[in-house]
Amino acid sequence: MKICYLSDANSIHTKKLCDFFKNRGYDIYVISLNPGKIDGVCVYTLDYDLTETRKNSSIKKLKYLSSITKVKNIIYKIKPDIVHAHYATSYGLLGALSKFHPFILSVWGSDVFDFPQNGILKKIMLKYNLKKADRILSTSKVMAIETNKYTDKKIEVTPFGVNLNLFKPSEDKYRSKDCITIGTIKTLEEKYGIEYLIRAFGKLHKKYPDKKLKLEIGGRGSQRDYLENLAVDLGIKDEIRFLGFLDRKQVAEAFNRFDIAVFPSTLDSESFGVAVVEAQSCGTPVIVSDVGGLPEATDPNVSSILVKKKNSDDIELALEKLILDRNLRILMGKNARKFVEDNFNVEDNFNKIDIIYKNVVNS
Repeated sequence: MKICYLSDANSIHTKKLCDFFKNRGYDIYVISLNPGKIDGVCVYTLDYDLTETRKNSSIKKLKYLSSITKVKNIIYKIKPDIVHAHYATSYGLLGALSKFHPFILSVWGSDVFDFPQNGILKKIMLKYNLKKADRILSTSKVMAIETNKYTDKKIEVTPFGVNLNLFKPSEDKYRSKDCITIGTIKTLEEKYGIEYLIRAFGKLHKKYPDKKLKLEIGGRGSQRDYLENLAVDLGIKDEIRFLGFLDRKQVAEAFNRFDIAVFPSTLDSESFGVAVVEAQSCGTPVIVSDVGGLPEATDPNVSSILVKKKNSDDIELALEKLILDRNLRILMGKNARKFVEDNFNVEDNFNKIDIIYKNVVNS
């Protein structure tokens, strides 16, 4: 089978999809707006600087449409069995205008939560792209519900799974330690609410001076300086470690170090929590904001504790509960691993997509 993805070649999710189906023996091709490389995959780039494009007006952002003839020619040259676009607006529009069938469209988040809210023309564009798709896929139930505001077609839920062999509990995961490590790995931007985690941690550090509490924050972003200064203002600079960018292996190692992982997003439009699933896969209990698709990425009160968004007091109470009860931390961590094994094994999730591919081609 030949599969042509319209997708960002630099996205980790694109790379995981390509690797899986390449190993299945399929011929994989990617048409990407921006340059990128994927081992063993033929990548065609449309040579756009997405950083520059995002700074421009909405009209200028549509300049990639001038590449539609090039996209059609590439698809004609490949002669794929399926074209699968990832992101319902940019790549989805290129796929819709290519007029190739079967055409599968995956929604990712802001393309259905935010894009259609910015004007009637954008809403019409989204509806048009969904109308042209033969199948529509979503990574979460909450996003499928949102997508159905713009189409009456059935939405298949195909979550982003994780590699259970990479993200797994270390041999010494639950050994007794002299300190408790709390952590998060997210882009350091205001929308992910890391400020509220730091404030909650500061209160607990002051409340339990006899406890050795550490906070590790992975990721990079525009709020790095602000968050570091906040730690200084709260008097907890020495108890917080900023990890910077982490590769996949380092992410798995960090989630294993964490006794508790916290994801305090402030976004109602959170599509799905991949990092939340990765943390649980490492046997780590999680605290997540009760927003968007985050709750369905966990088993509430079994592997996770849900908290209100933008609420450091709520995060403090949830952390306190887990800090003071080691047995509960371990139980929830083991429940978390089992939950991911049962629901988010990447093999199972991609096998479902494979079945969809075969059904579409055969029909």
